[in-house]
Amino acid sequence: MPRFEYKARNISGVMVTGALEAASADVVAGDLFGQNITPIEIKQVAGLKVKKPEDDLTTVEKINMFLAGKKVPINELIVFARQMQSLTRAGLPLDRALNGLQASLKNPLFKSVLQDVLKGLESGQDLAAALGRHPKIFSPLFLSLVSVGENTGRLDMAFEQVGKYLELEKNTRKQIKTATRYPIFVLLTIAVALAVITVFVIPAFADTFRRLQAELPLETRILIAISDFVIAWWPFMIGGTLALVLAVRTWIRTKDGRLTWDRRKMQLPLAGTLFEQIALARFARAFAMILKAGVPIVHGMSVVAGAVGNAWISKNILGMQDGVTRGESLYRTAQNSGMFTPLVLQMLSVGEESGTIDDLMAEVAEFYDAEVEYNLKRLSEAIEPILIMIIAGMVLVLALGVFLPIWDLSSAANR
Repeated sequence: MPRFEYKARNISGVMVTGALEAASADVVAGDLFGQNITPIEIKQVAGLKVKKPEDDLTTVEKINMFLAGKKVPINELIVFARQMQSLTRAGLPLDRALNGLQASLKNPLFKSVLQDVLKGLESGQDLAAALGRHPKIFSPLFLSLVSVGENTGRLDMAFEQVGKYLELEKNTRKQIKTATRYPIFVLLTIAVALAVITVFVIPAFADTFRRLQAELPLETRILIAISDFVIAWWPFMIGGTLALVLAVRTWIRTKDGRLTWDRRKMQLPLAGTLFEQIALARFARAFAMILKAGVPIVHGMSVVAGAVGNAWISKNILGMQDGVTRGESLYRTAQNSGMFTPLVLQMLSVGEESGTIDDLMAEVAEFYDAEVEYNLKRLSEAIEPILIMIIAGMVLVLALGVFLPIWDLSSAANR
C-alpha cells in the first residue's frame, strides 16, 4: 500500500507531521479530518515494491485472467458484499469467511485479491486496510464503510450498505446501457453501410459512367471524388483516427484533462444534464450512507468525492469540505458550489436544522435517480428522430448522386 507523509495542524493550531499508509491521499485526508486534524500538505513517498496478487497465479490462471480482463465485475462485488454480510452476521471469523469465499470464486483476479487480503489480515492489518491494498477494486466508499463497521462492531451492517450501494450503481449502469444500445447499433450500421457504398458501390457506378462518357451531375462528381479519396488514403485515415482517439484518451487520464473533460461533458447537448444528474445521484446516495454509518461529515465528504465518478464535481465537493472545516454551514457551502437545485438546497437546510441530513440526502438520491430514469427515456426519444434524419439524408444523397444519373442515362437511351 502507498505511504504518504503529511503536514497538518491540530485543533489547537499546532503543526504536526507524520506518515500513514493508505489507498490514496484522499483517504489520508479523511483519516486526519476524523481525528480533528486539518491537513496542509500530503505527498506520497517511495516505498518497497509490493508483490502483486497475480504473481502467485499459475500460467493457466494468468491466461484466464487476461481473457476475462483485469477488472472485477460489479455483480461479483455485490455477491461478495452479500456473502460477507451473512457470514459476519453469523459470527464467523474474518479469516475463515474469506478463506471459504476465495475458494469458491471462479474469477482468478478476485480470487488472488482475496488471498492477498488474507495475507494482510494475517500480518496484523484490519480488514479495511487489507482491502485498501487494492484501490482499483474496492472504492474509497467501500473501504470507509468497512472501516466504520469494524470500529463499531457492525461489519454486517456495513456490508449490507455496501451491497445496496453497488446494487443501485449496477441499476444506473444498466439503464445507461439500455438507453444507448439502440442509437449505438444504428450508428454502427450506418457507418458500415457508408463504408460499403463508398468502397464498393460508388466505384462500380463511376466505372460505368466513365465508359459511357456521360456528363455527371455535381452531386455525383462529389460522391465519386469522396470515394476516390477514401480508397486512396484509407490507411492514413484509420491511422489518424486511432492516433486521435489514443491522444484524447491519454489526455483524459491526466489530472487537468480529466477535470476539463468531466466539466465539459456536462455541457453537452442532450446528454450533459444526464451526466450531471448521475454524478449528483451518486453523491447524495453515498453521502446518505456514510452519515447513517456514523462517519463525520468532513471525513465523509473526502470519501464521497472519490465515489461520484466526476472530477469536476469531486473538486466542488472538496470545496464544500473546506467550507465546513472553516465552520460554514453545509447549506451555505452547497449553495456556493452551484451544483444543486433550490429544492435540494432547501432539503439540506431543513436536514441540517433538524439533524436528519442522512434521511433527506437519501430522498435527494431518490429524486435524482428518478430524474436520471426520466431523462434517459427522453434521451432515447430525442435521439430517434435524429437517427431517422441521418438515415433519410443518406438515402437522399444516394438518390441524388447515384440513381439520378442512371435515370438521366435511361431517359437519354429511350430518346
